Amino acid sequence: MASKPGILTEWPWTRLGSFKYLVLSPWIIRGIYRFMVKDASERDLSTFLIFPFLILRMVHNQIWISLSRYRTAKGNNRIVDKTIEFEQVDRERNWDDQIIFTGILFYLGAMYLKGGDHLPMWKTDGVVITILLHASLIEFLYYWLHRALHHHFLYSRYHSHHHSSIVTEPITSVIHPFAEHIAYFALFAIPPVTSILLGTASVATTAGYIFYIDVMNNLGHCNFELIPNWLFSLFPPLKYLMYTPSFHSLHHTQFRTNYSLFMPLYDYIYGTMDSSTDSLYQKSLQRKEEAPDVIYLTHLTTPESIYHLRLGFAALASKPYNSTWYLWLMWPVTLWSMMVTWIYGRTFTVERNVFEHLKLQTWAIPKYSIQYYLQWQRESINSLIEEAILEAEVKGTKVVSLGLLNQEEELNRNGEIYIRKYPSLKVKVIDGSSLAVAVLLNSIPEGTNEVVLRGNLSKVAYAIANALCQEGIKVNMLHEDEYKKIKMRLNNEAGNNLILSKGNAPKIWLVGDGLSENEQMKASKGALFIPFSQFPPKKLRKDCLYSNTPAMLTPKHLENLDSCENWLPRRVMSAWRVAGILHALEDWNVHECGNMVFSIHKIWQASLHHGFRPLPISTESKPN
Repeated sequence: MASKPGILTEWPWTRLGSFKYLVLSPWIIRGIYRFMVKDASERDLSTFLIFPFLILRMVHNQIWISLSRYRTAKGNNRIVDKTIEFEQVDRERNWDDQIIFTGILFYLGAMYLKGGDHLPMWKTDGVVITILLHASLIEFLYYWLHRALHHHFLYSRYHSHHHSSIVTEPITSVIHPFAEHIAYFALFAIPPVTSILLGTASVATTAGYIFYIDVMNNLGHCNFELIPNWLFSLFPPLKYLMYTPSFHSLHHTQFRTNYSLFMPLYDYIYGTMDSSTDSLYQKSLQRKEEAPDVIYLTHLTTPESIYHLRLGFAALASKPYNSTWYLWLMWPVTLWSMMVTWIYGRTFTVERNVFEHLKLQTWAIPKYSIQYYLQWQRESINSLIEEAILEAEVKGTKVVSLGLLNQEEELNRNGEIYIRKYPSLKVKVIDGSSLAVAVLLNSIPEGTNEVVLRGNLSKVAYAIANALCQEGIKVNMLHEDEYKKIKMRLNNEAGNNLILSKGNAPKIWLVGDGLSENEQMKASKGALFIPFSQFPPKKLRKDCLYSNTPAMLTPKHLENLDSCENWLPRRVMSAWRVAGILHALEDWNVHECGNMVFSIHKIWQASLHHGFRPLPISTESKPN
C-alpha cells in the first residue's frame, strides 16, 4: 500500500478474493461458444485465443519467478543482497490482477473496436508499426510519466507502493495501484490500437508486443544479471536500446536515477543515468555462486508439495502447507514433475537465509516421502544425499543437517553410513535429534508427572523415554514389544518409571509416526498430542489438542525468511533445521549421527542464547 493511498488504489475485484477470475468468465464463455458454433468462415480465432494467451502469460511469469528465486538462492550473478520478507510476498500476491485487466481490455477491444476481431495471424506492416511506435513514442512518454510518478504528490499516493520492494522479484514489475495500471495500459495500448485502426493488426503483433513487455519487465526485476557482456561488445549502441537487470535494480535502490522503460537512451539524454550502472553490471556478472556455512537437506513430501516450495507458488509457500483443491486441476503438471523426479533428478537449492555471520542454504533432494519407504529407491536416495554432503565438503560448508531425510532411520542410520565411509570429512553431519528432544521436553506442561509415549521407536523416541524416566516422570507404553525394547536401554532406577499401560491413559500423549486412528480415539477428552516425529499426526479429535512438530520461533535478525517450512507457521523452523545453525554458531565441530545424541541441555541453552524461542502450546483441535 502507498504511504498515502490515492483514489482507485484497490482493484475493482479485490473483495472477490480467489473468485476474481470469474470476472472474465462471461467473455471466455462467449468466445468459446462463438468459435464452436459459428461456421468455419465466421469463426473468430483471434478472440478465442485470448483466454489461452492469458494462461500462457501466467505460466511465463511463474517460470520467471521460479528461475529468479532459484538463481538468487544460489547467489551467482545476484545483484542486491538485501532480503525479502513475508510482508513483501503478501504485498505482491496479486500480481495476476494485471493479467485479468489485460483480458478484459482484449475482449472489449474485440467487441467494440472496429477491426478488433477476426484478426489474421500475421501482418508484417503491423509488426513494423508496433516496433517504431514503441521505440519512438512509448519509451519517451513512459520516461516522463515515470518521472512524474516520482513527484512527491503522485509518489506518496501511488508509486511508493511499487518501491516498497527494495529487493525486486519478477512479479514486482506489475505491483502497482489500479489507477497507476490504468495509466500504463493507456500508454501501452497505443501501438496495438493504432495497428487496429490502420488495419494492420494481427494476433502475432498484439500478443508479441504484450509478451515483449512481460519479458522485459520480468528481466528488469529478476535481481540477477543474465545479459552477457559480449552482446554489448558485439554491438556497442545496444546499451542505449536495451536495459539490464542491474540497470533497473539501481532505480529501486537509488530512486532518482534510471527512469527509462526498457531503453536507457532517455536517461543518457536527460542526465538521469546512475553513475554506478556500468560498475554494478560488471560486478554482478562476475559474482560467483555463494558458499554456504550451513546446509539443510530436505525433500518433497506429497506430489503437490512442489508448488509449496519457495521455488513454486510464492503465495502458497508463504503459508503453512495445506492441501488446496485447485491444485488438483494441475494434475498433468504434477504427474509430469513426479515422473521427472522418479527417473532423473538432482539436488537443487531452494532457499538462502542469513543469520548473524552465517550464510544458510536449504537444498532439496528430488524424492517424495513415499519413496523413502521403498526398498528399491534407497540406493538412489543415499547416493543423492552422499553427493550433497561431498559437494558441501568442496564448498567449505561447516554443517550439513539431514532434516527430513531421517524419517526412515534404516535408510542410512541417521547419516552414520556417510561419516563411516568418509571418516576425514571436515563438514559435520548432524541429524538434529538432540534439539528435537529438547524442544519436546520443554513443550510438556509444567507439573506433568505421567505421559503416554506412542509411535515408531526412533532415535528421538528412545532419547525422550530415557530423559523422562531419568527425571522421574512415568512413561506409559501401549504395546508390550515397544515397552521391552525401551526397557532394555534404561538403567534399573529409570526403568522403574517405564510402565506398560493397562488402564486409563494420561492426558499428555507424546506421539510419532505409526500412531493409529484407534489409538487416538482411546485418548481421554482434552488430551494433548505432542509430536516427536517430523510429520504431524492426522488430527481426528475435535475434543483434543494438537501441538506442532518440534520447532522454534526464529529471531527477528534471521533474514530472508519469506516461506513456511512445510506445515509450520511463519518464522518458525523445525528443530532439526535450527540444530544445524546452532552447531555452526557454537563451532562444536562434532557429528551427531547414528545412535549418538548431543547434549540435550547444552543445545537447548544455546538455542535460547541465540534468540530462538519455544512455540506456545497449541490450542488447535480442528481435524484434518
